This record gives sequence, structure tokens and C-alpha cells, in this order.
Amino acid sequence: MEFAVIQTGGKQYNVSKGDVITIEKLAGEHKEGDKVVFDKVLLVDNGKDTTIGTPFIAKAEVKGTITEIGRAAKIIVVHYKPKSRSGWKRNGHRQHFFKVKIDSLK
Repeated sequence: MEFAVIQTGGKQYNVSKGDVITIEKLAGEHKEGDKVVFDKVLLVDNGKDTTIGTPFIAKAEVKGTITEIGRAAKIIVVHYKPKSRSGWKRNGHRQHFFKVKIDSLK
């Protein structure tokens, strides 16, 4: 089974054809159904031989389609400094994400 390791959003993902991965929001204007190309490929394995990049593999790319754009569940961020009489500070945060279906490895 062929798979690749790609880098996007400061994280690395192990992907193969047909996988659906959740990644951080990409820069620029995107909508559902758009095609995306990941050119930062770190490793490709086709079952017989493995190619490892230094740090990336030249001319290797992974193509995918954005299936969903959304925001994750809300988390509460609390700041507290003991002995400072500043009290608590609470903020909420919802991280943006893209769900991408991997179409091809090349």
C-alpha cells in the first residue's frame, strides 16, 4: 500500500489515497470542493522502496480536495497568577480547520 508523509501547518501527516485528514486552515481564499496540492512531501513508500527527502522530496506532490471547512469545539483558556490579586481571566477559542480527502500521490 502506497503512503506518504506530508507537512502542513507545522504538523506532519501520514496519508494514503482515499484518506480524509483534518488539517489547520490554509492561507488564502478557499471553499469546499477546491483542489489543494501539498508539495512538502517528506517520505514516499510504494511497498517496494522508500524515498526519504532531505528535508523534502523534489517533484513529489500530494493532491487533495477540501470536503469541509469548519471550526472545532470551543475550549476555555484560563489565565491565573497566584499571589498577584489579579483574579482569573477566561477566554474562549475555536480553531479553524479543513477536512481534506487525499486524491493522489505522485
